[in-house]
Amino acid sequence: MGRPAIARRAAFAAVLLGGGTVGCGGGSPSDSARAGSSGETPATAVAKAAENAERIKSLHYRVTGTVPERGRLEAEASMRTEPAVMKMTMKASGKGADGRMEIRFVDEVMYVSGSAIDSEKLGGRSWFSADPAVWGRGSTDNESYRVLPAPIEGNPAAQSTMLTAAKGVRRIGTETIDGTRTTHFKGTVTGRGISAARDAAPDKAARERQIGNLDQFMMLRIDDTLTVDLWIDDDDRTKQFRMQGDTRATRGGTDGQPLEFVDGDPLDLTFTFLDANQPVTVAAPPSEDTADLAAQADEAQTG
Repeated sequence: MGRPAIARRAAFAAVLLGGGTVGCGGGSPSDSARAGSSGETPATAVAKAAENAERIKSLHYRVTGTVPERGRLEAEASMRTEPAVMKMTMKASGKGADGRMEIRFVDEVMYVSGSAIDSEKLGGRSWFSADPAVWGRGSTDNESYRVLPAPIEGNPAAQSTMLTAAKGVRRIGTETIDGTRTTHFKGTVTGRGISAARDAAPDKAARERQIGNLDQFMMLRIDDTLTVDLWIDDDDRTKQFRMQGDTRATRGGTDGQPLEFVDGDPLDLTFTFLDANQPVTVAAPPSEDTADLAAQADEAQTG
């Protein structure tokens, strides 16, 4: 990313935040029906869940944990892939701008409202808008102007498949998540491991999955190793996954300073799938209640 783009993102954050940084079934079948049982290897169970995750076209999910530069995070969201839309309520605390935000992505425009934003710049309106804005794509395509932490700019259904690139996946046991019986699996993922899994993929679908996993890994800015926990229900569908690892951060890139990578804060996020492939509608706020964030950011950048 070039310096003008980095500077513009920083200007967006300064305007928006006032200078801060910024299908899941139940039931209780017998042990023989549970993921990873009856002689099925953990790797096979994880691969089945990944195949099912790739069929998710819409998702209602919850996110909890800690993210670099933001601290504690709680969010609940619904998204659809075709056409791509997303709505989220997010609360961050501990670093940067504390408070609640509501975020919507519709027609490649992002809308933001809530107590965490700088209301003085809204001019009596309830929402900021910014475009072009993209959520749920690859590491170089997403653009939320630093409103969303990078680890939640991705599609969680795609992120949930990363354990397919791990070596030595192990079955931890059975656990109940939100009333759903699941089997818990655990493993570690590295960039080198994902590349090796891509090169060893037995077919096109598996290879494309690992290409996507490598992109997701880059988006998380993991320093070396990502620990992934995955909970799979009795229908071979992901119910929950957790990602933990040390991250890298960037410094510089503006005012003539070189862009460099430094040690970042730890990442620890849990995504819980609440419902899949159900109708999702996301509407843009009324235009008369929306302020143009881009104009204010450009003014802040040149002022």
